[in-house]
Amino acid sequence: MESNLFAQGILILFAAVAVLIVLRQALTWPSGWRAWLLSVTNRLYLRGCFHLRTSGARPFPSEGPAIIIANHSSPLDPMFVWLGDRRVIGFLMAQEYYDVPIVHWISETMQSIPVQRDGKDLAPSRAALRRLKGGDLLGVFPEGRLNCERDLLPGNPGVAWLALRSQAPVYPVYIHNSPGGTNMVEPFYNFCRVRMTYGEKIDLSDYYDKKLTQELLHDVTDLLMSHLAELGGVRWTSCVGHTNSDPDNTAVSSTVTAQQD
Repeated sequence: MESNLFAQGILILFAAVAVLIVLRQALTWPSGWRAWLLSVTNRLYLRGCFHLRTSGARPFPSEGPAIIIANHSSPLDPMFVWLGDRRVIGFLMAQEYYDVPIVHWISETMQSIPVQRDGKDLAPSRAALRRLKGGDLLGVFPEGRLNCERDLLPGNPGVAWLALRSQAPVYPVYIHNSPGGTNMVEPFYNFCRVRMTYGEKIDLSDYYDKKLTQELLHDVTDLLMSHLAELGGVRWTSCVGHTNSDPDNTAVSSTVTAQQD
């Protein structure tokens, strides 16, 4: 009888310690308990349902600003890019999805920036720049919309504008075999094997002292897209529409558009 009581006491003690550890993690998480909850859920879901594997060391800085660029073929892509990092990555996202009740709670927790699809409102660009100058992480899908083709679409020069104005380091991430579907819900249960490849920081320091012209933005945009394409082993299309696989090819366009779907 005494041994049973002792065993029960030990189990209760272990359970209490486990609860305290979980509470401590949640309450001391850099971005708050809601981000911690999303982080744990995100990691379990992606690892368990999509057999997620990564290639290369995760290069994102533990402090200070950075822009993370990635290809975009699924609504799950922001989840893959974040992968439960202790630091939230604020993504640019379409306003109509930002306003959906449950999505809105998640988007606020992740400090996402809503963007109108018409691209006429410059407020999101300024908000993204403030985020970077404040030392935060920003996620951008430079293709500007979902792309279900193998090769990359032309990049939007808004990402180059942000990189040069903020002088924040840029890190490319390529998502292989991200789940698709006929609607926005199907990819969440279209389980498959997903792999991510992390790239090293792209050095843009040679461009920092140059005048911000359209030509410069086009050149830097193509440079970023060429690095992203190289990670995925795919071809990329320059801003002027020339399909290319040569990282030294340059090209063309302007400001940040809404990350669609």
